[in-house]
Amino acid sequence: MEKKNTKKIVSPPVGLAIFAILGPSIVWCSEYIGSGEVIIATRTGAILGTGILWAVIIGVLLKFWIGMSGAHYTVCTGEGMIDMFGRIPGPRNWPVWIILVAQFVSGAIGMSGVASASAIFVSQLTHIDMRICGLIIVGFAVLITWSGKFEWLKYIMSIFVFLVILGVFNVVVQVFPGIQQFVSGLIPSVPVVPDWAIALDEPENPWKLILPLIGWGAGGFASQVFYTYWIIGAGYGLTEKDVYGKPADLDRLKNLTLEEAGTLKKWTKIVHLDALIAVVLGTGITIGFVMAGAGILGPLQIAPKGNQVAFQLTHIFSSNWGQTGALLFLLGGTAALVSTLIGQMAGWPRLVSDAFRLCFPKAVKNIEWKWQFRITLLLFLITNSFIVYILGKEPVFLLTISSILDGVVLTAFQAILILVGLYYVMPKMFTVDVYKVIKPTSIVFIILIITFIVFAYFSIFQVPRLFFN
Repeated sequence: MEKKNTKKIVSPPVGLAIFAILGPSIVWCSEYIGSGEVIIATRTGAILGTGILWAVIIGVLLKFWIGMSGAHYTVCTGEGMIDMFGRIPGPRNWPVWIILVAQFVSGAIGMSGVASASAIFVSQLTHIDMRICGLIIVGFAVLITWSGKFEWLKYIMSIFVFLVILGVFNVVVQVFPGIQQFVSGLIPSVPVVPDWAIALDEPENPWKLILPLIGWGAGGFASQVFYTYWIIGAGYGLTEKDVYGKPADLDRLKNLTLEEAGTLKKWTKIVHLDALIAVVLGTGITIGFVMAGAGILGPLQIAPKGNQVAFQLTHIFSSNWGQTGALLFLLGGTAALVSTLIGQMAGWPRLVSDAFRLCFPKAVKNIEWKWQFRITLLLFLITNSFIVYILGKEPVFLLTISSILDGVVLTAFQAILILVGLYYVMPKMFTVDVYKVIKPTSIVFIILIITFIVFAYFSIFQVPRLFFN
C-alpha cells in the first residue's frame, strides 16, 4: 500500500533568509545554458546580428511563465508536471501518451546534440577522435547521473562556466553597438541573411536561424518539466524532498486547512522569486552570447557549425586574449556543455519514467522508482551513443531539430495543458476556500493564453516552411 504524504508544511523563511533556500532556478539555468547559449545564440548573432534580440526575450520570458506555473502547481500539490498532465480531462492519460513518444525522441536527439557538441570541444582540446570523445562523455554523464554524486562536479564546472560568462560580457562591453541599435533589436523584425552567410551554405530563410534560438530560450518542453523536479528536490511546499514518481495525496489536499493554504501561498511566492532569478540569468546570458557573436564572429564572417564549431567559437576570446583566451573558452564551453548534458540526463529519464509509469502502471507496479529511472537512463545511453557515433559531427543539426520539436511545437501544447491544469484540474483537488487562497493570479491565465497563441503561430505557419521551402 502506497505511503500517504503526511508532511507538515513548514513556513518558508522571510527577508534575506529567503536567498539561502533559493536554488532550483540555478539548476534550471545550468541545464539549458550550455547548448542554447554557447552555440545557438552565438551562431545566430554572428549571422543575423543584434536585430534578433527580440527572439531571446520571447523564448525566455514566455517559457518562464510555463515553468513558474508548473512549479506553482507542484508546490501546492506535491506532484510533478507529468502527473498534472495525467489528470487532464478526456481519454485516460491521452496527453501523457503523446508526451511519452515525443519526449523519448526529443530527449534522444537533444542530449545527443549536446553530447556531440561537448565531444567536439574535448576533441579540439585533446586531438582524440570526436566520436570516441562523444562516447566517453555520454558514458561519463550517465555514470554521474546514476551515482547521484553531482556536488563536486558542479563546483568545478561552475568555475569554468562563470569565467566564460564573465569573458563574454567583457567582450560585449567592447563590441556594444550603442543604445539605439540595442533597443531596435528588441523590436520584432526579421533580418535578411547576409550574402556571406548564404555563400557558406547557410539558409536564406532567416526563420531557420531564429526558431532554434527561440526554441532553446529557457529550454524546451522538457526543461519546464525538469523545473518541477528541481522544486521537488528542494522540498518546497507540499513536496517531499527528493521523492520522485509519486502522485499527489488527494485526501490530504482535500483536508488542507486555511492556515496550511496560507503557508503554501507563501511558498508559491518563493517559487516566483526563484523562477525570476532564472529568467534574469537566462535572458542576460543569452543576450550576451548573441551580442558576442554579432560583434566578433559576424565581422569575421564566421558561422560556427559542423565539426569546426568549437574552433570557430574560440575566436570570441582569442580576438582579445590570444591562445590563452581560446583555451579558456574551450575549457569553459566544455564545462557548460557537459553540465547541460548531466542536467538533461538527470531530467529526461525522470520525465520519460513518469510518463511510462502513468501509461503502463501494471508494468512498473513492483519496480522501485530508482530502478525505473535507471532503466530509462540506460535506454538513453544506448540511443545517445548510437546517434553520437553516426551524426556526432553535426551538433548544430541535432540541436536545431531538438529545439524545433521540444522548444517550439511542444511548447504550444504545454502552455494549453498547463492552463487546463491550473484552472480546471487544480480547483477539483482542493476545497473552494483553499483554492481561492492558492490559485494563480489572472495575469498567469492571460500570459499562458498569449504563450499558446505565439508558439501555435510558429508551429503552424513557420515550422512547416523550414522543411518544405
